[in-house]
Amino acid sequence: MSSPHINYRSLAEEAASPFLEHHPSTGQGPSKTQDAKANAAAAHIDPLGEHGLEQPLDENDTEHEGEDTPRNSGVMIHMVPETGRARWNHIEDLDSFFSRMYQYQQKHGFTVIVVDEMLQVLEFGFVVWLLTVVMHCVRFDVLFGDTPPAGNHTKTTLSDVIYPTGECIANFTWVTYLIVFIAAIYLGIRLLKMVYHITQYADIRRFYNSALHIEDSELDNFTWHEVQQRIRRVQAEQHMCIDKESLTELDIYHRVLRFKNYLVALMNKQLLPVRFHIPLYGEVVSLSRGMLFNIDLILFRGPGSPFQNNWQLRDEFAVRSNQTELAQRLSKLILGVALLNLVLAPVIFVWQLIYFSFSYANILRKEPGALGLRTWSNYGRLYLRHFNELDHELDARLNRAYDYADRYLNSFSSPLAAVIAKNLLFISGGLLLLILGLGIYEEHVFQVEHLLFILAGLGATGVVCRTLIPDENLVWCPEQLMTAILAHVHYLPSEWRQQAHTTKVRQEFSNFFQFKAGYLLSEIFSPFVTPFVLIFVFRPKAIELVRFFRTFTVSVRGVGNVCSFAQMDVRKHGNPDWQLTSELEEMTRATAQQPQQEPQQQSLAGGKTEMSLLRFTLNNPEWQMPKEAKQFLRGVREHAVGELVQAKTSMVQENPLTNSLISFGTMGADYCSIANSVLTAQVTPQQVEISQSLRPGPGQGPVSGGFPVAASDFRQMLQQNLSASVGPLDSMRRLRLSRAEGRLEGPSDTLLYGLCGMDPRVGSSPLSVGVADMCLSALYLHELNQQKRQARQSRIDEAEDERPGPSLWPPRPPAAPSTAAGSGSRHTVITSKAAESTPLLGSIRS
Repeated sequence: MSSPHINYRSLAEEAASPFLEHHPSTGQGPSKTQDAKANAAAAHIDPLGEHGLEQPLDENDTEHEGEDTPRNSGVMIHMVPETGRARWNHIEDLDSFFSRMYQYQQKHGFTVIVVDEMLQVLEFGFVVWLLTVVMHCVRFDVLFGDTPPAGNHTKTTLSDVIYPTGECIANFTWVTYLIVFIAAIYLGIRLLKMVYHITQYADIRRFYNSALHIEDSELDNFTWHEVQQRIRRVQAEQHMCIDKESLTELDIYHRVLRFKNYLVALMNKQLLPVRFHIPLYGEVVSLSRGMLFNIDLILFRGPGSPFQNNWQLRDEFAVRSNQTELAQRLSKLILGVALLNLVLAPVIFVWQLIYFSFSYANILRKEPGALGLRTWSNYGRLYLRHFNELDHELDARLNRAYDYADRYLNSFSSPLAAVIAKNLLFISGGLLLLILGLGIYEEHVFQVEHLLFILAGLGATGVVCRTLIPDENLVWCPEQLMTAILAHVHYLPSEWRQQAHTTKVRQEFSNFFQFKAGYLLSEIFSPFVTPFVLIFVFRPKAIELVRFFRTFTVSVRGVGNVCSFAQMDVRKHGNPDWQLTSELEEMTRATAQQPQQEPQQQSLAGGKTEMSLLRFTLNNPEWQMPKEAKQFLRGVREHAVGELVQAKTSMVQENPLTNSLISFGTMGADYCSIANSVLTAQVTPQQVEISQSLRPGPGQGPVSGGFPVAASDFRQMLQQNLSASVGPLDSMRRLRLSRAEGRLEGPSDTLLYGLCGMDPRVGSSPLSVGVADMCLSALYLHELNQQKRQARQSRIDEAEDERPGPSLWPPRPPAAPSTAAGSGSRHTVITSKAAESTPLLGSIRS
């Protein structure tokens, strides 16, 4: 749609024009009054001309203007060109628009998307056609050799097995016609949906080509970060959103991930139905795609859901007196969706069984062991996801942790299962060898009935048995592997500390990282499980869900209603256990007199807010963060610099930062190199100044005295510890550029840069710096959290010891001997600690 020519007359004559008064819109979506449309048009007029420059009138050209437009009459003529410059102003649904833009970039352009949409429709048509042919058009008696083919020829042809078209249709029953009729209706709906999607993506292509100036052939050469920056420039020029002059990176993320952020918060608050008991089986942890689809339908997109559109919560949720009524309404909605799932369960089950069978048949034929591989479960992906983290960013992070997670779970084996597997492997191998030997000697052996089925069964048995037998050359180091996993996934329960070697932790982690076969089985049988989980697990949480949406939903200008946790406000939603004490006091001093809710209710478990903020700033360094966020990040980095200077210039060398560096350096060669860059970097005056400002006190002398000896000790300690690596894994894998995280230049302000004094040797590429910095920052925050928890527990224990009367607390285990008992054996003790375990997860011998 091209823009109209707009001719403005004198501003004095147009005093009554609605363009002259700008009333900011408070709503989202389509304009509800003509004034809003007028404001949108007025906001998008370019007062500087087509090229952004004022065009002064030449004195010689005044004669061509006409007498009705004298030069000093105040007339302004604005011609909007036909090139579609204002075509992208006031987009009604920016959530869908930005989401399609993201999918367009990640799916590599218009052609790939159109072909994918068409083939998906053809897949469904092919499945219906194939099942119809198999059920009614095949002579199975001739195919199986029970009846000789017509004509008494010895060779069976395809025409002997397949009925002619007329006979095939004559074999149809009323059930077949009904199924074909329903399938035809569904196919028609899919076709209409395909056409709609193609038209929408055609619009996105025009936006990429005309507004962003990115052709499809060049799309893979751009990262999403670069696309995002161009979107922000287009907003400044054409005002896609009329409620704000400019869009921030966080605004765009909110639009794309609005509902996903709610799911992340609901998972952290344990309000999603992921744990449930199955009779005669026990507790199950599962979150199938069908369950996610139903939750999304109930809470966000379906009729009667709490959201009335893509960006706004229903007005009833703002009324405090109708909480019970809203909970009852939501409970009825969950019950209705569950009953509908129960009715459609057989149909969905058959479709998923056919779909997964067709999808994995060729893979299993070539690689029977594919089902023995592992994959991140839907539950794990949602549990480990940051706020405001796009799909490609999450995939890149979990892919880097894949090898460590696989090695960790493979390091556990059941001795009983291994013994049984070895004997079954011996028996199946003997039978397989016998059949193959006889077949080689006499070809007629392979014509024995069901022989191929027996061979396939023996082969599958061998594959399963081999997965149960542990590798004889396996190195047992679960603590270090769990540390490497934590560095990449960033979230693991605190109770797992020092417990990575236990069966309980292994079983819990296997819920995050499950076998491919288990994933497929849970998806296939989910239609029968989902209705009961919705009724008996999710439905009783209706009142808690209503309270959650009412309490943790905020309105952001130009964005709409979003989850308040997604704002990453460390002052409001930060967890005190994950923040430095001085920072927390400074950020909460201004609001100390205000009534506050319970900290546990306002904060999230696992440092979700703090970790999400740290990752978002690394991937989006241009983002203008709030003052509290700057204070938090600056405090953490300065505290780390202070601990580094303290370790290099004093005899006290073990602290959260050095423990994090040791854990970080044992993750692989790339990380060891970066850790060495940190230890070899000289202490700068700025670092010394930061360290002294963090350790004020009388009698503090200069740090230069004794520095050479302390630095030598520190270097020797780290070099000895960094040699204990879990393996030469190259986890900084180079991704396709379109799926790269953050900007190509890398982050500008990082923890590593602060520790190294902006040393350019810190990484081989800027992208690697961002990945490595987030890994080290995650380990460091976990170390600080552990330090605070231990200090708090010590205070509780001291208070309990001073309290008269019998203690209500269980007896404490005896404390481990101090590793810094003597300065003479300091290196030996620390080196032994690193050789046996990881500082982050404790001193359990691996």
